[in-house]
Amino acid sequence: MKDFSIRQFAQACHATWYGPENLLDHKIQGVVIDSRQVKKDDLFVAVAGEHADGHRFIKDVYQKGALCALSQQKLADPAGPYLLVEDTLQALKDSAKAYRETFSIPVVGVTGSVGKTSTKEMIASVLSQKYCVLKTPGNFNNEIGLPLSIFMIDECHDAAVLEMGMNHFGEMHRLSKMAQPTHCVFTNIGVAHLEYLGSQDGILKAKMEMLDYAAPDAKIFINGDDKKLCCMKERASTFGLSDQNQIFADQIQNLGLDGIRCCIHMPGQEMTVKIPLPGTHMVYNAMAGTSVGLSLGLTAEQIHKGIEALKPLSGRSNILHTAHYTILDDCYNANPASMCAMLDVLQGTHARRVAILGDMGELGERSAQLHASVGEHLSTLSIELVITIGTLSEAIHQEAKKQAPKTECIHFPDQEHFLADCDNLLQEGDAVLVKASHYMKFEEIVKYLSEH
Repeated sequence: MKDFSIRQFAQACHATWYGPENLLDHKIQGVVIDSRQVKKDDLFVAVAGEHADGHRFIKDVYQKGALCALSQQKLADPAGPYLLVEDTLQALKDSAKAYRETFSIPVVGVTGSVGKTSTKEMIASVLSQKYCVLKTPGNFNNEIGLPLSIFMIDECHDAAVLEMGMNHFGEMHRLSKMAQPTHCVFTNIGVAHLEYLGSQDGILKAKMEMLDYAAPDAKIFINGDDKKLCCMKERASTFGLSDQNQIFADQIQNLGLDGIRCCIHMPGQEMTVKIPLPGTHMVYNAMAGTSVGLSLGLTAEQIHKGIEALKPLSGRSNILHTAHYTILDDCYNANPASMCAMLDVLQGTHARRVAILGDMGELGERSAQLHASVGEHLSTLSIELVITIGTLSEAIHQEAKKQAPKTECIHFPDQEHFLADCDNLLQEGDAVLVKASHYMKFEEIVKYLSEH
């Protein structure tokens, strides 16, 4: 963090201070909500969560060197100085907004139904060829993660790339108020979060809330091939596969698990790049990185280097070569579009192909139909074995059995039953895709396959 004192934090969130007056002007070194991560001179935010109440750990954080705590409970016997507020989460957001306003650097906000994290990683990889870049760590993209990401911006950073996710109306509005993006990237409008947003038009409306607190001269970048995002074409720069976009790509060559090669066309120039992660969808991420890179003054050579320097994240198009299998670890989250995209990647492998698929959440009333659409997509592929796990994914199983008769389909009610039979189902040298929504905890399957 740059210079930001307890006093500034307290003023931003209208907190009452309980502690020595001379401590108010001490600089906060970091803001954390996990007591296990507290370091010297950090400010600990006590959050009352579903599974644990952070107020229980306030006494512990002072022993680890915490400067002070933020509490929504008056402490009868405080072990150290603290700030008292009505709502610690709201106070965290208010103070993050104030901290963001101490910077004048470019802030790139990234949102969309599919590919937010991989697009964020691509843009950061590109911009890092010229700038010192702060990027959202992992998936810190909600009303808790985003302010924590903002507090990680330091004086050394020339730019920030912030992932912004939501599943309810008004949430992106609040994220925008904190981030105040100068560059806004919209990847696509899919069917994720239909449970809360009702329709793709609802999703579009909710995503566009990013613009509510964007800079007055903010630059907007959209996937010009997306039918819903096209309503923004008049005020946005576009990228896509159609040559009607300002940035477009062609000559796409699928290299299987080695990635994908394409030619990206920019105004007055073009470049052929090899994207090191698999899947045609990565071409869109590369074009988003190109668009933002050009707007921030990077050369084609720098952009080219940034695209080819992209590294995978755990659970995101991550290829693991284990003793017995090649694992396509894409288990962090899932919706129908991303699941079909990864099945297409699996199709491009040359080993026996196995898909381990689980439930996809927040799909609303059309959940069964949207799960079945994945089973229907399997009819266009040559996947030897499809294993589905969970209640909702049984719709994938049933549809695949009807539509893809040459594919062996097996369904398990839960992970425990699958793992008990796993060694009998997989073969040496298999290429195995593992994908489901995050709450299914399929990282445990990836861990098991990696260790056995």
